[in-house]
Amino acid sequence: MQPDLEVELPTSPQTPARELPGVRNLLLTEVDPPPLREAQTAAMNRRWAEAVEANPALFDGPTVVCAGVSWKDPETLLLTWYRATYRLFLLRQDPEHGLPVRSLFVSVAQPTDDGRLLVGRGASSTSHPGAWQLPGGTMEPAGTGVALDTACLLRHAARELAEEVGHVVAPEDLELWTVTRGHNGSVGVHFRAPARPADALTEQYARLVADEVARGRTPELDRIAFIRSHAELEELGGTCANVLPVLAARHAVSMSS
Repeated sequence: MQPDLEVELPTSPQTPARELPGVRNLLLTEVDPPPLREAQTAAMNRRWAEAVEANPALFDGPTVVCAGVSWKDPETLLLTWYRATYRLFLLRQDPEHGLPVRSLFVSVAQPTDDGRLLVGRGASSTSHPGAWQLPGGTMEPAGTGVALDTACLLRHAARELAEEVGHVVAPEDLELWTVTRGHNGSVGVHFRAPARPADALTEQYARLVADEVARGRTPELDRIAFIRSHAELEELGGTCANVLPVLAARHAVSMSS
């Protein structure tokens, strides 16, 4: 593999998910965001207003957009990124003023000590209601002038696991598992946590849900389950994040090796 070989990130919402195999190291470099034409800004704001009217729970918070991916060497992936807010993602749906906006997200593969994998179903208030997925979420930038690095991704992944499942893991106990490319050119960085008993994880999730309900909040995952392979996803019913079958298949292979 040649240095600086760019990874193609198709922008179609039908793009099948696939792994970028062999990633052992990540480098992240911030770049300037693309300038928006006046018509693009107007279209984005109009679409955002419509989206908020349909779902008042939406929040236009800061987010990280992936500008590109390339190989620095056979084991090192370079991710370039820029700062934006969530409303920018709506431009990729605009047929006239469209812009390729690729999300950068993290997730955590939480195995059980009997070889299963924890998955959760997105609540109705989330951006993917009813979809089965690994605990995780879109990356948020650090403060202005603060670099984004692997340590930031680890902290964010650990925080998502605690907020969605109630299981606390130190960031340094997570290991880089794999990187994927999916719908709309999205890039996922997936970490693996140490195995835990399924009963303990279920109890932690139940306590989290009870606490969230007592505070008048809706848990981000309305249900969790444990699977052994991608073949068991159909038994859960509903939809799933497009990268989940790929990750479930990877988990099954890792358990059999």
